[in-house]
Amino acid sequence: MHEYIHITFVLFVGFIALFIMTKILGKSQISQITPFDFISAIVLGELVGNALYDENTGISQMLFSVLLWTILILTTENITQKFRRTRKLLEGGPSIVIRKGKIEYGQLKKNHLDLNQLQELLRAKDIFSIRQCEYAFLETNGTITALKKPEYTTPTIEDLQLKYPKIKVPINIILDGEIVHENLNILGWDVKFLDEKLKKKGYTNVKEILYADWEKEDGLHIQTY
Repeated sequence: MHEYIHITFVLFVGFIALFIMTKILGKSQISQITPFDFISAIVLGELVGNALYDENTGISQMLFSVLLWTILILTTENITQKFRRTRKLLEGGPSIVIRKGKIEYGQLKKNHLDLNQLQELLRAKDIFSIRQCEYAFLETNGTITALKKPEYTTPTIEDLQLKYPKIKVPINIILDGEIVHENLNILGWDVKFLDEKLKKKGYTNVKEILYADWEKEDGLHIQTY
């Protein structure tokens, strides 16, 4: 029983410590997985794992290790921000894998990327044939940024000389059967006013609504469970 309590406590403390660390490091550490970030994830997993199953590694050692690792990452980030020449060494750089419609085989080999993997990454960018691609960059986080050849690009509003549509941002007012009160305040609504609008749509209980948003021109959009 004592062992389970220990595991629960370590996981709880480790979760809070890692959560605080990600808040300090910022969203870029979550959204972009560079080789350095990959190493960070492995090391942090090992720190918490050792505290779970190694009796000689306690909570204090784990917290110290997480704190020290956070300082190292922050220091590295500051170095790359202030000294441009260190970025390629510490973060890596993009590689051109398709140049002027031709595959750069040397870059594929250097980045250990085969043709099937390249095609898979291109399909994620709505490019289903290499003949459609003019340039493709393999970014440091492993994704592809691609530029289509002119004959395969989708015409823009400016190309078609059409009027620009108004940009509309719907406001969520119900999520998972619960009213988003802060958004109601933005609209200047109260719960009573919302209930009246829902009744006009045939709904009497907010709990039966999965999602609802409001857009000035289109009105109320509702989706039930």
